[in-house]
Amino acid sequence: MSAETTRQDHILLVDDEKHLLISLRDYLMFEHFTVTTAQSGEEALTALERVTPDLIVLDISMPGMGGIGFLKRISSPAGKPRYPVLVLTARSMLADFFQDVSVDGFVAKPCEEAELTGMIRTILAKRRCEVGKEKREQRTILLAENETTTATRLKEALLNAGYDVDTAGSGPELLEKATTNKPDMILMNEILPYLNGDAVATLLDVMPSTSEIPIVIYDDTIAGKDEPKRKYSIKNVRKSFRTSDTESLLKAVAATLAGELKPSP
Repeated sequence: MSAETTRQDHILLVDDEKHLLISLRDYLMFEHFTVTTAQSGEEALTALERVTPDLIVLDISMPGMGGIGFLKRISSPAGKPRYPVLVLTARSMLADFFQDVSVDGFVAKPCEEAELTGMIRTILAKRRCEVGKEKREQRTILLAENETTTATRLKEALLNAGYDVDTAGSGPELLEKATTNKPDMILMNEILPYLNGDAVATLLDVMPSTSEIPIVIYDDTIAGKDEPKRKYSIKNVRKSFRTSDTESLLKAVAATLAGELKPSP
């Protein structure tokens, strides 16, 4: 047997019928799923405090808050559940209702166990493809900043804007990560320990593996001074700023990734 154990998909099974809950749990475990069970929406919410399921199989007709109440509790304001959900219920007329709700599937009870398992595997496979696509489409920004407060502020702003963010705290670390990780672009402070931004940009520009990575540079040390803004004649530097103003830098990042900021002549 391989020393590396394959991770099993985790199912949260929610149904108030105890005998059905046990039989489905045993069957799903036989089919190599990890299963957590709950007999009510309230129990399911408690379970979510300790587990992160890959899929929730949810009965609708239960005492207490019921399946509908549970769905509302785990959904965003727009009505989208935070987890994939497969609705399992004897009330087959609810199928029409769930066509307009953001659940991933619907199976009316009674159903064959093989049918349920097939639906589960289909939903999980579809979700994995969607997650893979999202990761491929997400743009990565390498942020080079050694001042903790500024680094935290800019990283949070970039993450909130939907970017993947890698960080470096010095010129040499920036060079290493740019070469190894190939980010979509670099946002960096001109003043970095051991090697300043213009020197890093020059080195990145002459290396074939990094010469096409666009760079935006900022320098707070010349903010408000009368001297002209530092000129960068390096082609991969798209824009330079006298400030680390969050809004200005985010606009420059978006424009750079959209191809609106061209290389320096």
